[in-house]
Amino acid sequence: MRFVRELTSWLSGAGEPGSFPYSAVLAEFHRVGKHFVEKEVLALLDQARAQLTVPAAARDPHARLLDEFLDGALDKWDGRYDYRSYLALRLLRLPCGDNVDGPVGARRDQDRLLVRLVADALAFELTAASGATDLLPERRPSPDVVAKRYRLGVRAASPALVRMGVAGTVLDREAVATPDELRALAVDSDPTGELVLRLSMLPVHVSHDEYLFIRVLQSYECLFAGIADELRATIAALTAGHAGPAVERLAYARGQLTAAGPLFSLLATMQPEAFRTFREYTEGASAIQSRSYKLMESLCRTPEGSRLDSAAYHQVPEVRGLVHAGQPSIDNAFRAAVRDGLLTAPGGERVEEEMRSFAAAVLQWRRTHHRLATRMLGPRPGTGYTEGTPYLATVRSIPVFTSVAGEPRSPSSTEPTGGSPE
Repeated sequence: MRFVRELTSWLSGAGEPGSFPYSAVLAEFHRVGKHFVEKEVLALLDQARAQLTVPAAARDPHARLLDEFLDGALDKWDGRYDYRSYLALRLLRLPCGDNVDGPVGARRDQDRLLVRLVADALAFELTAASGATDLLPERRPSPDVVAKRYRLGVRAASPALVRMGVAGTVLDREAVATPDELRALAVDSDPTGELVLRLSMLPVHVSHDEYLFIRVLQSYECLFAGIADELRATIAALTAGHAGPAVERLAYARGQLTAAGPLFSLLATMQPEAFRTFREYTEGASAIQSRSYKLMESLCRTPEGSRLDSAAYHQVPEVRGLVHAGQPSIDNAFRAAVRDGLLTAPGGERVEEEMRSFAAAVLQWRRTHHRLATRMLGPRPGTGYTEGTPYLATVRSIPVFTSVAGEPRSPSSTEPTGGSPE
């Protein structure tokens, strides 16, 4: 087999990370699905990983890229397969709060990654519909479904495209963009950008819809990571008694969450049969393991003891550790600011109203998630060793904040649904 020869040749040679035969390895993973890759191939990849040293991976970008790729490719081989490795989140390097350019840079990085993920998903849909690829060939969707996915994907990416100043490339015309045009949006000046995007797609099966599933989940992880940054900044503003910046940051976070509604609508176009086929091989990986979501939740309000001791938080020990170490929250920062007289009318009222609006957006997201999971899963258990939809039903009404009085009002934007909006 060609890919085995290439891999063996690389191992027997200099083994330079920059010359690793990614294309050949990816082709084999895509041909059968990660769950079905032969042990011989995985053993060779394990050898490749053994040649990487920690110092080399730390200082050499090529070694780091290879290390991050093998982390996802060998998760089942290692017996540590989970949500994070399934989505190749190490490889994607989600935007985070230590961005050297500050809030503007962090927001720009999040927009760029979100557009790359959505554009790549749409490019795959169009390429597959044209018959130009045999990647993930099972259960191709109908032309109508592909067209609908394109419309929803463009809608989901539109706010970020506008902020990036490139909306006219796909939004200001009736014709559907070509796959090449979409891929041009999915990469940037970084020459490794396209390769990273390719390496972050390792489906477990060969069902067409798993490509969409992975990209949408990756997009939500990007979204939650960005929202967590906004919430941290909100806490800092409240602690300093600065109502204006707190309102702006919280409003931006709310806008991000509500504008992402079409991502759920995209998932709702998945064929239930296709989803149930590939999820048989995702046991151990579940959204309950999402660190970004739990970080967002815990930055809003410190979880109660029962929640913090639940399986949901035990599966994200890093976030649980932050909470135990005294991670501040918006709820506590708001209470303290009011108590100490740092927030007075009208600034304090504006903050309180924005907290209600953000809470409404989060609760709507949870309800939509539950509806979509119910449609796709029914009574089946979850893949993260949870009870599945009954768990989502239980947690969907957990208060986002407790420091503001009254029920949250509905977000002003169009409510996302788990059905089939256009």
